[in-house]
Amino acid sequence: MNTLQDILYKVSLRSVIGSLDLQIGDLQLDSRKVSAGSLFIAIKGVSADGHQYINSVIEKGAIAIVCEVLPASLNPAVVYVQVENSAIAAGFIAHNFYGQPSEKMKLVGVTGTNGKTTIATLLYKLFTVLGYQCGLLSTVQNHVGADILPATHTTPDAISLNALLKQMADAGCSHVFMETSSHAIHQHRIAGLHYAGGIFSNITHDHLDYHKTFEEYIRVKKSFFDSLPSGAFAISNADDKRGAVMLQNTHASKYLYSLKTVAEFKGKILENNLTGLVMTVNDQEVHFRLIGEFNAYNLLAVYGASICLGEDKQEVLRCLSMLSGAEGRFDYIVSEKQKVIGIVDYAHTPDALVNVLETIQKLRKGHEQIITVVGCGGDRDKTKRPIMGATACEYSDRVIFTSDNPRSEQPEQILKEMEEGLNTAAKRKFLSIVDRREAIKTAVSLSKPEDIILIAGKGHEKYQDIKGIKYPFDDKEVLRETFSVFGK
Repeated sequence: MNTLQDILYKVSLRSVIGSLDLQIGDLQLDSRKVSAGSLFIAIKGVSADGHQYINSVIEKGAIAIVCEVLPASLNPAVVYVQVENSAIAAGFIAHNFYGQPSEKMKLVGVTGTNGKTTIATLLYKLFTVLGYQCGLLSTVQNHVGADILPATHTTPDAISLNALLKQMADAGCSHVFMETSSHAIHQHRIAGLHYAGGIFSNITHDHLDYHKTFEEYIRVKKSFFDSLPSGAFAISNADDKRGAVMLQNTHASKYLYSLKTVAEFKGKILENNLTGLVMTVNDQEVHFRLIGEFNAYNLLAVYGASICLGEDKQEVLRCLSMLSGAEGRFDYIVSEKQKVIGIVDYAHTPDALVNVLETIQKLRKGHEQIITVVGCGGDRDKTKRPIMGATACEYSDRVIFTSDNPRSEQPEQILKEMEEGLNTAAKRKFLSIVDRREAIKTAVSLSKPEDIILIAGKGHEKYQDIKGIKYPFDDKEVLRETFSVFGK
């Protein structure tokens, strides 16, 4: 049974008004979902303050309120728990309410700008092949063992997250691999969780719409490693400028992976082509199905985490060599007749776009064109739009700017802001076509045999978000259909 006393374990309390010997039916952050027996946690969010809804949730049957500021008028039938920070309290309360599920499994968090999904997905696939029952929390989808659940956020809210972890523990999962976004860290959605380890991939220009400054973005990422316990491991990318910084204050055991310098997990690329990567990992030569230098880093991170989790080196490399990556990450199809290569990738930051286009350039055998279709999301960091436009033109022969997920913004305005980054030479290379389907059709029509078309930005997504409505749209399916229509 969940008494209020039990679920407040490790929560920093300022005051309690009422009895803690109270049975709690469920936890809610959303006032609309409160019912009889609920505990409501009032959080000051980005767009709303839960404290405004305290009276209305009591009318709906809430029997306990967790808040930072006590209401002026108190209901004698309700227990009030005042805390320093409701968001942090929510994490601990949810973890306790669901039976502290993260302590029953080895939970590994993956953070960084790019590579989170691939690293977490590869770890999930690898440990499943190694014979473990595993959980996955990612941008693409969540897995409880073999069952697939849709993902709505990179990292869910604290209550949903702990409910999922309980589901995983109940299903017998021994390992859980979780993308840990900067938003989730900053909003304390992971408060109270017990991590067996953390992985840092890299940090580049992203989410400045939320974090405001790059320094703050770095600080938030670093705080995840600062909070790891002494029994955990922390693995970082030695080749990233901030890789060493991430590990500065952690209590966890520290490890580095690298392609360029001395590290515990050292790799070297020997071959990189459409059939995959041949590389040495700690002097052992291996062929992997994944393509590109960025995936070499992802593979080293996965290898390092596996060794830290106690797995056999040879068996890890053998199993890793058989695995494919995450959906929508350098996902390619080749047209039947003219052998045009179409690549769908989630690259939506300047650095990710450079990584993918540099890899594509290395795949060129001769004078094949690289044609890039790219946009930028609406209601997101605007400062990267001109950089994305310039990057696409610098590394491509032809570029088509198009709509991504415009959300509440006018797509034409987004494309204009992308154009602001172009110099005279770049302006000769590009077209603007707002309709994404037409943009993909145009790219295919412009292609010649063995050209390479990159469709960037949306990757695994099966929709386009326009004015609050998610319309069905799948880049890979549209590309496949268009190859067929044009007889490519």
